Amino acid sequence: MEKRTCLECGEPLKGRADQKFCNDSCRNAYNNKKASGSTNYMRKINRILKNNHSILEELNPEEKTTTYKSSLKKRGFNFGYFTNTYTTKTGRIYYFVYDQGYSELEGNKLMLVKKEQ
Repeated sequence: MEKRTCLECGEPLKGRADQKFCNDSCRNAYNNKKASGSTNYMRKINRILKNNHSILEELNPEEKTTTYKSSLKKRGFNFGYFTNTYTTKTGRIYYFVYDQGYSELEGNKLMLVKKEQ
């Protein structure tokens, strides 16, 4: 019979035949390592999206306003990250970060809007 060992620490296992870890700590450590690669990348993107949303929400308390692109840039807005786009019948494109959105106007101005829930 083959000797079974913990997938995390290598200690011999006693108990159930399908057991893979000697305790909860080893199981958690193993699964955290396994998921850390993609999780860190997703965490980074979610942090950017959350920051972008906060900036739009702060600058748009009345649900529709205009501001300058430079105002968002000063606050650290990252224009490369948004959750979805909406194109109107006239061709105007709105970029949304969850419920907060913006559309580019002429002269480096932006129209900020809030999506109705």
